[in-house]
Amino acid sequence: MFMRLLQLKINANFVHIFKDFYEETVMPQLQKMPGCKFAELIQNWPHEDEFLSMTFWENREAAENYQQSGTYSELLQKSGPYLAKSTEWKLQLSDSLELEYKPVSEEPVLKEFHVAEDSEKALRDNPGLHVRIVSIFIQENKADEFKHIYRNEVVPALLKTAGCKYAFLTENTHQTNEFISITGWDSKKAVDAYEKHGAFAALVDKVKHTFSQAYQWKMAQIGDQSSHTITTDDLSISYFRLLTGKHFDA
Repeated sequence: MFMRLLQLKINANFVHIFKDFYEETVMPQLQKMPGCKFAELIQNWPHEDEFLSMTFWENREAAENYQQSGTYSELLQKSGPYLAKSTEWKLQLSDSLELEYKPVSEEPVLKEFHVAEDSEKALRDNPGLHVRIVSIFIQENKADEFKHIYRNEVVPALLKTAGCKYAFLTENTHQTNEFISITGWDSKKAVDAYEKHGAFAALVDKVKHTFSQAYQWKMAQIGDQSSHTITTDDLSISYFRLLTGKHFDA
């Protein structure tokens, strides 16, 4: 199974209608693509101009065929008017051959991940209204150990946590030491309770010895505080709410 995450920064004027665009324009095209199993649009909170399109594919070949297809390029072009403008400006010649500066759109950021075969089913059968994404960088020689602990200790603990609907781990295809843990929750209150009462910190304790050397160094600077979770570029947490999702039956 293969997953694509496409991050889009949307112009504030169009945030309230981008869901409609996704449902009416993007989903029908994805449904026609061979190998596309599921599509979901989630919106960051509190940064409501950031959206993620999450799609699941039967295999990497199907995802790459879509990436190289005219459909993907066409959908990117159609989403262009909705994108926020970057802080960078482009220098170009106007029709009257005068130099002018124009803002350019924020380019969508694409990441691709390997996922377990049952991940899409878990997400589809137990849709959470809130999605929590934890990005973690792992020491390369400890990746197998991390995956083992996550599968056998972290997932069972998460699924016993009040409000948690699903949990699965994905592995970046281009940056081999990056993993993201994706969990779905039935309410923001459940997410807050999971973090506030120490359950998240306890699970981090189980795997933090596998985290990147940069994380280990930063952890050493604050001393031995097992209940403290450092959030850095090596362990970052994002929160989203589900806007729309659809499973494409074969």
